[in-house]
Amino acid sequence: QVQLVESGGGLVQAGGSLRLSCAASGRAVNTDAFTRYTVAWFRQAPVKVRGFVAGIRRSTGRTSNSNSVEDRFTISSDVAKNTSYLRMDDVRPQDTAEYYCAAVLYGRGWPPIVDDYDCWGQGAQVAVSS
Repeated sequence: QVQLVESGGGLVQAGGSLRLSCAASGRAVNTDAFTRYTVAWFRQAPVKVRGFVAGIRRSTGRTSNSNSVEDRFTISSDVAKNTSYLRMDDVRPQDTAEYYCAAVLYGRGWPPIVDDYDCWGQGAQVAVSS
């Protein structure tokens, strides 16, 4: 299995930047299969459903962003460190949420939908002040 731990959350002013990290560990990360995992970031605000933010296929570097973040956010992956990142630029108050890292080997499409992911981190809180 794969364990995921997020870090880097906090309070940031609107228009500022923040970088979240997602460190992967466990037996599976030392296998060739992990190079083919898709890692994604989701977020969930109070009384809202968990929604897709960005995803990256580790083997090809292919990425996808949600329309809500467009090119303000950038997802990347350091294969050697088994760590993925979400760079958040020009943040807005509506970006305030709990951010979750997730991983899956095979999804049912691109990007994989939320139900496809079988590994989740504990979440990192991001608060954007206006």
